[in-house]
Amino acid sequence: MAASKKAVLGPLVGAVDQGTSSTRFLVFNSKTAELLSHHQVEIKQEFPREGWVEQDPKEILHSVYECIEKTCEKLGQLNIDISNIKAIGVSNQRETTVVWDKITGEPLYNAVAAPVSPGPSVPVAVVPSGSSVPAPGTSSVWLDLRTQSTVESLSKRIPGNNNFVKSKTGLPLSTYFSAVKLRWLLDNVRKVQKAVEEKRALFGTIDSWLIWSLTGGVNGGVHCTDVTNASRTMLFNIHSLEWDKQLCEFFGIPMEILPNVRSSSEIYGLMKAGALEGVPISGCLGDQSAALVGQMCFQIGQAKNTYGTGCFLLCNTGHKCVFSDHGLLTTVAYKLGRDKPVYYALEGSVAIAGAVIRWLRDNLGIIKTSEEIEKLAKEVGTSYGCYFVPAFSGLYAPYWEPSARGIICGLTQFTNKCHIAFAALEAVCFQTREILDAMNRDCGIPLSHLQVDGGMTSNKILMQLQADILYIPVVKPSMPETTALGAAMAAGAAEGVGVWSLEPEDLSAVTMERFEPQINAEESEIRYSTWKKAVMKSMGWVTTQSPESEYILLLPRLIPST
Repeated sequence: MAASKKAVLGPLVGAVDQGTSSTRFLVFNSKTAELLSHHQVEIKQEFPREGWVEQDPKEILHSVYECIEKTCEKLGQLNIDISNIKAIGVSNQRETTVVWDKITGEPLYNAVAAPVSPGPSVPVAVVPSGSSVPAPGTSSVWLDLRTQSTVESLSKRIPGNNNFVKSKTGLPLSTYFSAVKLRWLLDNVRKVQKAVEEKRALFGTIDSWLIWSLTGGVNGGVHCTDVTNASRTMLFNIHSLEWDKQLCEFFGIPMEILPNVRSSSEIYGLMKAGALEGVPISGCLGDQSAALVGQMCFQIGQAKNTYGTGCFLLCNTGHKCVFSDHGLLTTVAYKLGRDKPVYYALEGSVAIAGAVIRWLRDNLGIIKTSEEIEKLAKEVGTSYGCYFVPAFSGLYAPYWEPSARGIICGLTQFTNKCHIAFAALEAVCFQTREILDAMNRDCGIPLSHLQVDGGMTSNKILMQLQADILYIPVVKPSMPETTALGAAMAAGAAEGVGVWSLEPEDLSAVTMERFEPQINAEESEIRYSTWKKAVMKSMGWVTTQSPESEYILLLPRLIPST
């Protein structure tokens, strides 16, 4: 069987998928989009202080090499020749920020993670003073709050009007994006300041750090990023597709430390070490853009939702930047070649999705494993009027209400843990509906269906609920690795590689599982309007006098001793 498989294999393409909690390397058949083999390594999170989350850039890099080596070994066991791997793509967590020394190749500080969720009015997760630091493995990496005071001081000196940042970048001035974290590092870490003064510092998101290191590092490594990752830094003009001089001056960022911005699909450089030495790295996409490409959302109005710790919903708006009046972000979707046009997207995020399941497991002990939630929800098939608003750290898009807190309402003596489990799944679906409604209002393109991916999509009850609450079909590919697939497609399609055709007629037909709405439209609307009522009740819990806000007041004094 291995021999016959070997005979029909076309050129192969690898993809590094560097996420918040793990690194993976996956290898696809470019002719069929079939996943042939992969390997995964968990990544540690470090919590040096309350409210701070960091990762070790060297550990991330070593995990990439380990995943590549192990995947190549597995391919060998399958009698697949690794010389068939013609290109490598990179997909990455977008806002995690790295600064390193180009002379020594050493990071100048740990990678600083992104906080909970982006938002125009900078709502942040408030951690009460005296509370314990989250244990590694139980918390999302999107938690770092140290830049809140930086944002507050920057917001006081925005030139002209408050649209200065958003009109150029599509993003609000927020703790979420790299420019603020880079400003914090320049203000607080002497090693970073000194390296910048001595012209030794390089800055990048995770993709830049990996590509520079994999293409030689101190020995000629290529310092670049792609348009999708650049568009998440708050330093990049999404209209001109260049670093913006005015923004760099506003944030006080020296432009010489920034990577060169390239398209998402072109040869950046060659692997300089390891089992795949000499193979071109030719694809680069931020993780959510990679999933959009992997889901083949190439038409205006197509959208995908990735269900993980939070949800990320992207809608392709074509060659036009659509600016949101409802708290969504405007971002670069992809640019698949140097001479190819740029596509934009509207993005909305649900802060708490898979995190609510973990909360039921770790905090309430209602379930022992995340998978049990489907079984509990199936037992009752209804929430019996119970609604769960998981506003653990405020409400995000489209409300942007930091005073909200989580509530479970509509409880009766009959309510049991099964109903609460069901309500938790419904909460993920209602939040997605709110984002989709905002997108429809912004771009006027109602969706005919929603394409989905991510770990939670294996929960069939959740997928059916999503179809019922949106009242449109939900479509899930049978091969769930859409993020890695998108990076592989971009790499394989690059000029000079040319092993993956992105022409619509050549794209492999992907097997899909389809969930149709099973309730009537009226019932769907009643449930949604009751959810809205519950959301209103969650607002206004935290006031400025609340002890919960003590932590925010402490933030300016939490200065590292570097």
